[in-house]
Amino acid sequence: MNTPGSTTARRMAGAATGLVAGASGLLVGEGVARVLDGTGPVVAVGNRAVDLTPRPVKEWAITTFGAADKAVLIGGVLATVVLAVLVLGWFGSRRRTPTVVGMGILVALAAAAMIINPAPSSVLALSAGIGGMALVGVGGFAWMLTRLPRSTTSRTSPLKPGEDAPGFDRRRFLVAASTVAAAGAAGGAARGLVGGSTGSAGVALPTPGSLAPAVPEGVSFDVAGLSPHLTPTPDFYRVDTALQIPQVDVQDYVLRITGMVDTPLELTYQDLLDRELVERRITLTCVSNPVGGDLLGNATWIGIPMRDLLAEAGVQSGADAVLSTSVDGFTAGTPLDVLTDDREALVAVGMNGEPLTPTHGFPVRMVTPGLYGYVSATKWLTELEVTRFQDFTAYWTDRGYAAQAPIKLSSRIDVPASFAQLEAGEVTVAGVAWAQTVGIERVEVRVGDGSWDEAELATEDNDQTWRAWRHTWDAEPGSHRIEVRATDRDGNTQTSRREPIAPDGSTGWHNVTVSVA
Repeated sequence: MNTPGSTTARRMAGAATGLVAGASGLLVGEGVARVLDGTGPVVAVGNRAVDLTPRPVKEWAITTFGAADKAVLIGGVLATVVLAVLVLGWFGSRRRTPTVVGMGILVALAAAAMIINPAPSSVLALSAGIGGMALVGVGGFAWMLTRLPRSTTSRTSPLKPGEDAPGFDRRRFLVAASTVAAAGAAGGAARGLVGGSTGSAGVALPTPGSLAPAVPEGVSFDVAGLSPHLTPTPDFYRVDTALQIPQVDVQDYVLRITGMVDTPLELTYQDLLDRELVERRITLTCVSNPVGGDLLGNATWIGIPMRDLLAEAGVQSGADAVLSTSVDGFTAGTPLDVLTDDREALVAVGMNGEPLTPTHGFPVRMVTPGLYGYVSATKWLTELEVTRFQDFTAYWTDRGYAAQAPIKLSSRIDVPASFAQLEAGEVTVAGVAWAQTVGIERVEVRVGDGSWDEAELATEDNDQTWRAWRHTWDAEPGSHRIEVRATDRDGNTQTSRREPIAPDGSTGWHNVTVSVA
């Protein structure tokens, strides 16, 4: 049997020591950071991983995992940490000093990630979080290693059952391990119990002074599987860089309008609510949306027209852009003329009749018709700096995406789904198409190498929202490819050329392949 002094048992105990110390150090760092309203080591390291991940890998993750990409990333960070501390502990049972140094290097890397994290943390939060992580992670690891049994290779007789190895005090080891684990448990409890803002709870939006027109009759079709005209908030897509959704206290919230303006503004959340609010229905689209993808949604937004705020600040001559900044450090650059023209870009405070949810940017976000979200839809908005494109780069433009990104004319087949098994006879093909600020004029459907047949369009809501369409197909037995293309009111027909999502959005005709019995 393995005894505390045998090589295998000693190394297993060492691995357990590394796991307890490493996990406890992380929990303490996370807990202290949460208590002091800072960013913990897991999220900080995750943010650095996001920054260093090559663009094609990011695109693959978003396409493959959707909104779960952040959970997958955090899981990968934690799995890497677990493997590292297990290995350190395994070898630490024999060589303590080098492995304690190795644990120190892990903590130093996490500390560096916390320090350079784009979301600002106070000096107190950084110092306390890093100090607690080092004390428990490195100090606890070294302490527990000194309590492990020494090698028994020099003994002339084997250990008897129940006999401890020389120099091993089981009680002292358990005390050390329990103390370190208790510190980690306290950190974990603090992280779970101490939260930031309660989000939009208790916030009531005033009735907008300018309501959106009533949704017209016939904006959709009664077709199972067709996207509803308005996307419910829980179903609305989420793509952003935040591994931890910012919790913003509206009592402390301030939106700053700075830069090339005559009168810089500082507006509290209540200041925004006290202004004349407008309500508009607008479709948002993510640049990461592949051909036929679902990273878009149509919602009713409530907010203040961006052009009104910029006019009040007084935009100076020569400015051509607005650099928006999120509370978590994300930045986006938006053309000034788009924010001040008749499309009525919003500083939004509400979505589908309710205050924004934390997931979708509470308390304040941008909503800009006609541009992909990465240049126009900053969530958790905290600053609008009027500037010039030549004077800055933003988060995604630093990573190879275009500085200006109008949404491309697109269409999608919602039903039937790809690889569907259908019965011969009449089959309804349906979906949505969008050409923001212009509007959809025509949608056509083709089966196989046949002719393009014009689909029936639903009633248009406005040129800022998607438009539903449907087509009846007399399906014959066999395997068939169904394609769709749209034409906008300017006479532009959707291109068949397949382009990737980078640097400024995908192109191509969406198609599905079905089997007809």
